Amino acid sequence: MRRTPLSLALTLALLAVTATATATTGASATTPDTGLRNAGSPRWGACPQPESSPRLECSTLQVPLDYGEPDGRRIEIAISRLASDKPSKRRGVLFLNPGGPGGEGLAYPALLARSLPQGVLDSYDVIGFDPRGVGRSTPVTCDLTPQQRQRGNFPRYAHTAADVLRETKHARTVARQCADSRTSWMLPHITTANTARDMDRVRAALGAPKLSYLGHSYGTHLGAVYTTLFPERSDRIVLDSNLGPGGYDRTAFRMLGRGMRDRFPDFAVFAAAHPAYGLGGTPRQVTATFFRLAKRLDADPVDGIDGTAFRGLTFDRLYSDALMPALAEAWQSLDQGEPLPPSPSISENSMAGWLHVLCNDTSWPRKVGDYQRDAALDRLKYPMVGGSTGSIGPCAFWPDEPAEPPVRITDQGPANVLMAQNERDPGTPLAGARKLRQAFGERATMVTVDQGGHGVYPFGRNTCANDTVTAFLTTGQRPPRDLACAAEPAK
Repeated sequence: MRRTPLSLALTLALLAVTATATATTGASATTPDTGLRNAGSPRWGACPQPESSPRLECSTLQVPLDYGEPDGRRIEIAISRLASDKPSKRRGVLFLNPGGPGGEGLAYPALLARSLPQGVLDSYDVIGFDPRGVGRSTPVTCDLTPQQRQRGNFPRYAHTAADVLRETKHARTVARQCADSRTSWMLPHITTANTARDMDRVRAALGAPKLSYLGHSYGTHLGAVYTTLFPERSDRIVLDSNLGPGGYDRTAFRMLGRGMRDRFPDFAVFAAAHPAYGLGGTPRQVTATFFRLAKRLDADPVDGIDGTAFRGLTFDRLYSDALMPALAEAWQSLDQGEPLPPSPSISENSMAGWLHVLCNDTSWPRKVGDYQRDAALDRLKYPMVGGSTGSIGPCAFWPDEPAEPPVRITDQGPANVLMAQNERDPGTPLAGARKLRQAFGERATMVTVDQGGHGVYPFGRNTCANDTVTAFLTTGQRPPRDLACAAEPAK
């Protein structure tokens, strides 16, 4: 039986997939009802998966498909609420986004409530939502086949210019499917800026003069765009594991190679300290094992795990220290020619939503030669995954240019942004976070943590960072300047 390989690019929705693993179906993909079913306050009721939390309530809201035509066709946004049970302490609403793009967020308040401090839960009604095009909001599709889903959105590792040229067939086919799908009428309007506008419609429907926000991974870009478009309606904005100011543009995608380079040494130290795995007695030897296995699997895959999938599997499990033992075991099995257990399936809608946002938010190069050049450069600079991050994908053949220019993040607005960032984050490297911090200027303060992995708050183990974010959300107090939190021993 062919095993499903992990997809490196889809790691970017890891938190979102974890948060909403039970919700995959979504609303009807046909033309939506144009009636304004929830024009006023949301009518809260049971959620699609009420067992996730008996206190979680759900509703829907109709929003414009195209904000340039606010009275035109409408789509549905699915929203959820975990209401504060301390009315005397409630100060507002806290919107959440778990990452992606393409990640569902309807169940995220219930998931995160297990880790959020009680003071935060008392202070806010916590609001989740499936972004436009995703999940139980009116969903998009690219009619991806099981084989395309198995292959993932991440380009195959390019060793040569000819490899990039061969990848164009897959990239062009997927782009054409998105353009010809039954939801193509939505295609140009699935953007980060429009999702931010949807958030503001939800805020207004809730009767909240401002919203606070906690966004992870891609959610940092969504939060940055929201507070740029609506600075006067932004209360306390927390951005955790930060993309650069351009969001998931070509620069950010290529920067994944740097993220892998920054993070991999942590795993090399772990594997070398556990010789029973047989991956090497020193970090240098573990690194050599990586390249040896990647080369061997490129030539001779093990039950569907080729070199590209091996690189992606490794990248995926560098998101958390807790996944390192599983990664070492996977390496050990592959080195012995043994198949791996099937990996979790990513929904077609999640993959399609990921593509829509990536390709609609910014312009991507259209010439194959540009990707051949980038793959060659990144393969040398970041040899672990650079041959993939520099190669070509469906955005090169996307049918439409962006409907509007990207939102430019600036220092205009209140000083109400707190950024949290691990120093060795594979998915959103520190280098990109620093660029976003610079773009925000005095609007932001950044807390950096001497640890690896993707995600700081509230599931991280660093007391310094966690206490800083909690204080900001509950009292509004930020550090007077950027703060560096030292590493803390594992508990």
